[in-house]
Amino acid sequence: MVIGIDVGISTTKIVGVRDMKVVSPLRITANDPVTSLYGAFGKYLYDNKIELSDIEQIMLTGVGSAYINTPIYGLPTNKAEEFICDGLGARFESGLDRFITVSMGTGTSLVLVDGDDIRHIGGIGIGGGTLQGLSKIILQTSDVKQLQSLAIKGDISKINLLIGDISAKPLPGLPMDATASLFGNASTTTSREDIALGLIHMVLQAIGSASVLSSINSDIKDFVLIGQLTLFPQCRDVYPKLERLYGVRFRIPKYSEFCTAIGAALSHVLK
Repeated sequence: MVIGIDVGISTTKIVGVRDMKVVSPLRITANDPVTSLYGAFGKYLYDNKIELSDIEQIMLTGVGSAYINTPIYGLPTNKAEEFICDGLGARFESGLDRFITVSMGTGTSLVLVDGDDIRHIGGIGIGGGTLQGLSKIILQTSDVKQLQSLAIKGDISKINLLIGDISAKPLPGLPMDATASLFGNASTTTSREDIALGLIHMVLQAIGSASVLSSINSDIKDFVLIGQLTLFPQCRDVYPKLERLYGVRFRIPKYSEFCTAIGAALSHVLK
């Protein structure tokens, strides 16, 4: 088995790859990357009854991997470039060969995958970090579960201004339910629930629009979304509308949250 570990500052994601199959992805949160990594590794071995002798290679990636400079428990340990891991994991999980990987983390990175040509093409500073920061300021919480429980009760029509709100008929290329202005309908009496939903929609829409703009002057129509933001149920509302608006396809693979860790393992398996 090859172990792939995506080490964040506080969250670590770990997977095993055996015979080109993903084995039991796991996520652990701790106060620092070293604690997070060793906690995830130990729990992964224990939960899956894996012996150290079963492991061929450990591959590390992610910003937290910079804090790890010695072999993990004396096992062969190496590091892989995060953007390459994003692309490898998204390609493996989606089954596509030509697309743009949209890694929705603290910010958002965009990685072009064209067969074996995988390269970072840009990104935006909007992502989960944006959502948490604005939630702290506006809603006095950075707890994702609390944000979600508020958003479930929200009404997006009380936050966003739609084309139908400002025009009696559709505009060229813009249906009546397209967003004319994020937060354009907000008022001083807007509820916490509506604000929570509006913040989530704003971040997801900004990421989707930036992704589509990154493919201009190419024939790419497929975008594979990975990272923790893909777990937000609002993705099922936001991205189908963007698909119809732009004539593209947004795909969220089964292990979208773990694609970077999967890619880390594959960077060794496929070399």
